[in-house]
Amino acid sequence: MKIARIEDLHCDAGWRIWSFLKITTDDGLVGWAEYSENYGGRGLTGVIHALGDTITGQDPRPVERISSTLYAMTRQAPGGMNQQAIATIENALLDIKAKALGVPVYALFGGPVRERLPLYWSHCGTYRIGRAAAMGVEPLRSLEQVAALGAEVKRRGFKALKTNIFRFDGAAPELYMPGFTRGPGYPELNLDPRTLNCIRAQLQAFRDGAGPEMGILLDLNFNFKTEGYIQIARAAEPYNLFWLEIDIYDPQALKDIRNVATMPIASCESLFGRRQFKPYFEAHAMDVAIVDVPWNGFIESLKIAAMAEAYEINVAPHNYYGHISNLMSAHFSAAVPNFRVMEIDIDDVPWKDELVTAPPKIENGELIVPTTPGWGADVNEAVLKQHPPKQQPGHPLRH
Repeated sequence: MKIARIEDLHCDAGWRIWSFLKITTDDGLVGWAEYSENYGGRGLTGVIHALGDTITGQDPRPVERISSTLYAMTRQAPGGMNQQAIATIENALLDIKAKALGVPVYALFGGPVRERLPLYWSHCGTYRIGRAAAMGVEPLRSLEQVAALGAEVKRRGFKALKTNIFRFDGAAPELYMPGFTRGPGYPELNLDPRTLNCIRAQLQAFRDGAGPEMGILLDLNFNFKTEGYIQIARAAEPYNLFWLEIDIYDPQALKDIRNVATMPIASCESLFGRRQFKPYFEAHAMDVAIVDVPWNGFIESLKIAAMAEAYEINVAPHNYYGHISNLMSAHFSAAVPNFRVMEIDIDDVPWKDELVTAPPKIENGELIVPTTPGWGADVNEAVLKQHPPKQQPGHPLRH
């Protein structure tokens, strides 16, 4: 068996582009992986092909050897898009290897540990602020609608939801995202009283609608400095959060926040590889380590999880992509002993399920781990072609 062809495929996903890597062998087996150029990854497709050219003609099955070789080739520029490209290739090769053996990917690594995965409804309300038309739902315009959305999450059987920061006290509803240069507040990233009041009101609305047993996760992203995160952690105490999610590149600063916070702290979704996670683990800076499987690769993600276990830290996948990524993250969540909860986007474009041959099955807020070979689904290329990107990959859609 040899790698015969490496292709990239892309489709419209409303406000972003979904991208897939397709690796085909000389005997017709196809491996799939999902990757993203949408947020800071412009040019990733080119990096994937540059590395992919070096393995064409090789046997795809010794995946660890191939990934280690690609890492060695990029050692002088570690992490970033090089790591994302290695991860994408690795994930597609694992799909091939598992299909060749007739087993799910997690079976290659001793799994599954579990057959059902608790989910949290990610970006709950976030996309309804400005992307409602693309999803065919009512836009979010008030705290009363936030409460109603919380009730909807509960009614649909989910036990947890994650939200970002909304504002309804201005001329129009808006997301608060200065950490990504969306709106005022960048580059200082200072927390002001108005924003703190909006956070309190939003959490209260979700709690009122979803009830006392709903797990509420608040994602603060890169939007503040240490001082602001500490203020928010103190202000959020009455709302009994499932976790407070923080992106920060200083493990000691994160540890300082955790020392003050009364709720669990989750972090590290933007890190690459064990070497970047290690100082956070050594500082015991978080309660839950978030691992991005498309960015790190399935094998490296398992190694990160194993390292986390040695520090009594559980892991959760960073997963805001399409269904191939949902399945890759599901296999990761099924394979690791120290699993906490799985992220998934429920609000999305109406054709999301049609893009794969077997969309993930969700029952009562839990994902049923697939038992079919590989990831458990392939990209439906006929449907993908019906939704061409509005812009070329490498030039993400405007927010």
